Amino acid sequence: MPEEPKRINMVQAINLALREEMQRDGNVIILGEDVGTDGGVFRVTDGLMKEFGPERVMDTPLSESGIVGTAIGMAVYGLRPVAEIQFMGFIYAALDQIYAHAARIRSRSRGRYSCPLVVRTPYGAGIKPPELHSESAEAFFCHMPGVKVVVPSTPYNAKGLLKSSIRDPDPVIFLESTRLYRLIKEEVPADDYTVPLGKARIVREGRDVTVISWGSMLHRSLQAVEGIDAEVLDLMTLNPLDEETIFKSVRKTGRVVIVHEAPKTCGFGAEISAAIAEDAMLYLKAPIMRVTGYDAVIPLPRLEDYYMPTISRVRKALEEVIKY
Repeated sequence: MPEEPKRINMVQAINLALREEMQRDGNVIILGEDVGTDGGVFRVTDGLMKEFGPERVMDTPLSESGIVGTAIGMAVYGLRPVAEIQFMGFIYAALDQIYAHAARIRSRSRGRYSCPLVVRTPYGAGIKPPELHSESAEAFFCHMPGVKVVVPSTPYNAKGLLKSSIRDPDPVIFLESTRLYRLIKEEVPADDYTVPLGKARIVREGRDVTVISWGSMLHRSLQAVEGIDAEVLDLMTLNPLDEETIFKSVRKTGRVVIVHEAPKTCGFGAEISAAIAEDAMLYLKAPIMRVTGYDAVIPLPRLEDYYMPTISRVRKALEEVIKY
C-alpha cells in the first residue's frame, strides 16, 4: 500500500528528496559545511548522516571553492554529489569552479565525460540576516552555458525538481528561497515522483495580463493579482527556459509583468523581456513591465522590506499595463 501524502514544508520536502535519492542510488553523496553532524544551517540535511554515515554525508572545511571543486571531481569520477553552499552570497568564491570547470566538462571532453552535480544553496531576502545572506544572483548562472538553474516555489515542486536535478547528467544550480523554507505547507506524496526540468507551470489562469515569477516572489505576485483577471506563471526552471509556455500566455493576454527580487539591471527579467520582444512583440498591447529589487547592495535587516518587491509595487505595475 502506498503511503498517504504528508503535509510538510519545503525543508522537509527537500530532506525527503535527498533521503529517497540516497536510498535509490548509492552514488548520491552530500557534502558541505555543517551538513552532517548539525544537519545544515536550516536543518535541511538533518538525520542524513546518522542514516547514511559520514562517508556519504560529509562535513567539509569552510571553503566554497573547495566544496564545489571536490564535488566536480566526484561527479566526473561517476558519483552524484549534492553540494550545499550555506548562503548564496558565499557561492561567489566558487564561481570559477562552476563556470570554468563544471559547465564545460561535457564540451571539454567532447562528450566523453559529464558532470552530474547539484549545488544547493538558499537564496533571497525575507529573513533579515547579515550581509551576503540574502543574495539573489540567479542571472549569473543563467549566463553559463552548460548549467541548469532550478528555483522551486512550493514543497511539492521542491521535492520533484530536486529528484530530477540529482538524476540529470549535467550540473544544476538548485536555489531554495530562505523565506519559503517554513512559510508554507502542502501535501507531498511519500512515493517516488519527479517534476521535469525546463517546464513552467500555470498557477492561475487569466486573460488580461501575464505575471511571470519564480521562487518566493510567486507568492507575492499571487497576492497582488487578487481581483484581477491575471494569468500567473511559475517558471520553476530558469535555464533552460520554457519559452513555449511564456509565449502562449503572452499571445493570450497581450500584457506582461515580470516580478523578481534580484536587481533590475541585467536581472533575468531582462532576458525574458527580450525573448518576448523578439518572438511575441506583435501580440503586446502594452510595454513589458518589471518589478524587481533595486540596483543596490541588499540592505541590512531594517531596510530589507523596502528592497524587496512589495504587493503594492506589483499591483501598481499591473494596473498600469492594464490601463495602457
